[in-house]
Amino acid sequence: MTNNKARRFDVYLLLIAILAAFLNLFNIWKQTYVNAYYTSAVTSMLESFHNFFYASFDPGGFVTVDKPPVTFWVQTISAYLFGLHGWSVILPQALAGVGSVLLMYFMVKPTFGVHAARLASLVFACTPIAAAVARTNNVDSLLVFTLLLGAWMLFRGIRRGRWGWTLAAFGIIGLGFNMKMLQAYMVVPAFYLLYLLAVKAGWKKKLGLLAAATVLLGAISMSWAVIVDSIPKEDRPYIGSDQTNSVLELAFGYNGINRLTGNGMGGGGGRQDGQRTDRQRDNGEALQGMMPGRNDSNGAGQMSGMTDGGQNGAGAGQDATRNRTDSYRIDGSNGGWPGGGMTPGGDGQPPGFGGQGGPMGGRGGGMFGTGQPGPLRLFQSGLSGQISWLFPFAIFGAVGLLAGVRRRKPFTDKQRETLFWLAWSLPASAFFSVAGFFHQYYLIMLAPPIAALAGAGWVELWNQYRNREGWKTWSLPAGILATTALQLFIMSDYTQEIGLGWSIGLGAAGTLFALALIFLAKKEKLVRIAALAGMLVLLVVPLYWAATPLMYGGNSMLPEAGPQLKSSRQGFGGGGMGQEDYNAKLLQYVTDHNTGEKYLFATTRATTAAPYIIESGKPVMAMGGFSGSDPILTLDKVKELVKNKEVKFFLISSGGGPDGGSSEITSWIKENGTEVPSSEWQSSTPKANGQGAGMRMGMGGKTTLYEIKSQ
Repeated sequence: MTNNKARRFDVYLLLIAILAAFLNLFNIWKQTYVNAYYTSAVTSMLESFHNFFYASFDPGGFVTVDKPPVTFWVQTISAYLFGLHGWSVILPQALAGVGSVLLMYFMVKPTFGVHAARLASLVFACTPIAAAVARTNNVDSLLVFTLLLGAWMLFRGIRRGRWGWTLAAFGIIGLGFNMKMLQAYMVVPAFYLLYLLAVKAGWKKKLGLLAAATVLLGAISMSWAVIVDSIPKEDRPYIGSDQTNSVLELAFGYNGINRLTGNGMGGGGGRQDGQRTDRQRDNGEALQGMMPGRNDSNGAGQMSGMTDGGQNGAGAGQDATRNRTDSYRIDGSNGGWPGGGMTPGGDGQPPGFGGQGGPMGGRGGGMFGTGQPGPLRLFQSGLSGQISWLFPFAIFGAVGLLAGVRRRKPFTDKQRETLFWLAWSLPASAFFSVAGFFHQYYLIMLAPPIAALAGAGWVELWNQYRNREGWKTWSLPAGILATTALQLFIMSDYTQEIGLGWSIGLGAAGTLFALALIFLAKKEKLVRIAALAGMLVLLVVPLYWAATPLMYGGNSMLPEAGPQLKSSRQGFGGGGMGQEDYNAKLLQYVTDHNTGEKYLFATTRATTAAPYIIESGKPVMAMGGFSGSDPILTLDKVKELVKNKEVKFFLISSGGGPDGGSSEITSWIKENGTEVPSSEWQSSTPKANGQGAGMRMGMGGKTTLYEIKSQ
């Protein structure tokens, strides 16, 4: 028995898991606020079950975050157990990243063997964007783990002929919907296809069970949304980032179809007709005017000095095109964003950059550096370095695995599972190729199929090479050469950051091993070494890319990986938002002068309110939700809040934008409020003088604290 257990224990899997844990967990204890928008929600959810159930952004239960609550429930439980820290809200995602590596192994091994399973888990661990996302409190790492868990259940149910596992698998997708809504449904075609191909039953029984699974999927998906939407609006928080205060509208509109079309993603409010509104245009032009003169073609940013909300407003003129700068930084590692007048970007992301042609392109151009829509978008510089390193080899592997398909012959287990991974990858690839709005870190959805096809494909291509199977014999060296070529292409955009050494080393090694397979085919020991070494050398640069967030510090609001992070180390690395990144004197003032009001103060948007909520644990009202554009309040409602002594302080920017100087609410506050002298609440030190908040809110406008006493 002991010997059998010893044989079952795979030391290589242990080493791969340790590698994944290192990439995901090392130094996360230095983080403080991470993505403050979501950390604020966890702070609030710890206060009451009401806030916990709705995923309320603020302790007052005024507005929710822009996502369903399941991931934040997990984060809140972690914070409850370990205390509220940056690392405690990251921990569930980091562990989920390690869990995904393990699931890849156990899903691939039964059909493709232990070598394929090891390689698949290693490829996933070395996927740059997977490691980058796992080090944040964004929901995507936990979502992918959940979907992989559902896939594992489906595989298990099919292999054992247990319909209960199959139903549970589809139910898990519904759970994923309650993490990030329609993004979870990207895997549904793969689940349907594998079920139809692999379940051994008559069509009547098969379709009946599939119908039941679909009903379960829909019921679990809609459960929280239907419950929340059925509750009177006055008895629950406003649904953040939605214009109609509806979870279903948020799911299928703002977080659904609008992601594909890009319509409305430039702003949460106002008329959307596929064109920028006057407000968006004016804000974009104003932002462009703040940018430095040069445009770095290698652009780690084109983001100028505004990417990360500075500790003081002085950084706007710095040349930060390559730095992802630390001027305008709300919270160091997580990048809070200048909000003034900008409209929401979604996902707790910077406002104002939705739609097409925003001022913020980043490396590779396009929206948030995601490149231009088209069939080769995943190979453009904006996205390729995050996910595409092994894409060619995965394609060669899939071709090799399906090369034995014959008409009128049933699919083998290998062929069925290959089709499953292809059906996972193709809808996601199609979405990312044409979508009008998404962020780089969504690409983690492609990590599982690329890893599975690369690992299983290597074993299959090696067997075809060794057995001299005609044209298939040369698929392995061709796959290594093609993948080497793509990796050289990706690195060519980063020559300034990494030099030529990486490219020379990779090019020489990849070519050498491929040529060895071509010309030394009769030397079995040498070609065996060359085949394995050729695969492993293709993981060296992705592994370096995956390590860059822990080496140089990452952006927890917009996670990415790559050597460009090195130049932004001062802006994002280290401990995230510290005491100097919010106005401590303001917090002290509104706390000392609170006379029983529910809210310490009200401000335009969540990005301004978040650090004060985290520091105090008390309600701060974000009147317009994440970006300031949610239609939560009317003027009459504001008057009622003041009359009922629920709020009396208002932190307002004069820099324009929603409630920033032009709305009737802001006008009323200015006309009826008493301006609190800045000496009373603005710190005299540059890093805590309130100027950073003013710049963040108003893009250079003055920030003023008003007091309106109840009449």
